[in-house]
Amino acid sequence: MESLPTNFIDLYFLNVLYLFLVGFVGGLVSGFIGSGGAFVLTPAMMSLGVPGIVAVASNMCHKFPKALVGSLKRAKFGQVDWKLGIIFGLFAEIGVLIGAQVQEHIRNTFGDAGSNLYVSLAFVLILGTVGSFVLYDALKSRKDSNSDTEEKTGKLARWVQSIHIPYTMVYFKSLKAKVSLLFILPLGVATGMLAATIAVGGFIGVPGMMYVLGAPSLMASATELVVAFVMGLGGTIKFAWSGYVDIRLAMIILAGSLFGVQLGAIGTTYVKPYMIKLVMGTIMVIVLFSRALMVPVYLSQLEMIATLDKGLVEILSTVSFAIMVFALSFGAVIILGAMWRGRRA
Repeated sequence: MESLPTNFIDLYFLNVLYLFLVGFVGGLVSGFIGSGGAFVLTPAMMSLGVPGIVAVASNMCHKFPKALVGSLKRAKFGQVDWKLGIIFGLFAEIGVLIGAQVQEHIRNTFGDAGSNLYVSLAFVLILGTVGSFVLYDALKSRKDSNSDTEEKTGKLARWVQSIHIPYTMVYFKSLKAKVSLLFILPLGVATGMLAATIAVGGFIGVPGMMYVLGAPSLMASATELVVAFVMGLGGTIKFAWSGYVDIRLAMIILAGSLFGVQLGAIGTTYVKPYMIKLVMGTIMVIVLFSRALMVPVYLSQLEMIATLDKGLVEILSTVSFAIMVFALSFGAVIILGAMWRGRRA
């Protein structure tokens, strides 16, 4: 029997079961907030010992079919702006190609520990920044929200919509306004670069559509699924070409995700907009702590700090894994609970 590539881990029954459940919760989150769920899936795979770059590549591989299912499901509820999603996605593909090169360069130069450190630091920085802002905005929106009022367009989005640049203006139904493609281009490229480097593009894509372009949260989260499909397809081809896609991980997670993403998509029709922001921000902050605990371990492996005691490494890894499991469980309970209450009401 041929041995597995050095990039790939051995799979046992408990690993497979864990990955399936991770996929289910990731799909639930993806369908609900439109981020692709990768901010729980990538760290969850890394907690099993999957190298960062393989976790990112395999995540992108499973993402595009799941995102397609989610976007079609939410399109039935009228939540998808196909024009914005496709244009945004095409710009994001540029960023995917750039980001994949960066990810491969880091892995080739510093090995698995370097890739793991890069992915973890990126998660801590981005989860901390975006998660805190989204959580703050959700709590603020909750105070002002009631079932009969629409979300208000922010000052930045109103300014963006007021700028008219000849030959670049396009009308989008989700914005109910024309916006210059020159504003979408940098958002798309940044989203693609982030997706290719840590498998998470929704951190920029969803907030970007909401706060910069002025899309309602429901339509932003749904339209991001279209963007995720376009990015995932291109990113999979790019990473597979270099041998970093573990199709086993991708298929197991996808199997769980296809169940979860439909429940998550249905759940959006039963909750107020602020709840989507609240779930997104809360899970981000919890996952942040899971990845932060592993940073000293990777620094030690790269000999950037003193070598850590083996027992301490075990403790940090175990606690990180436990926090990851808590984040997955917490997200599932919030989404399913909100869906159940909304459906009863």
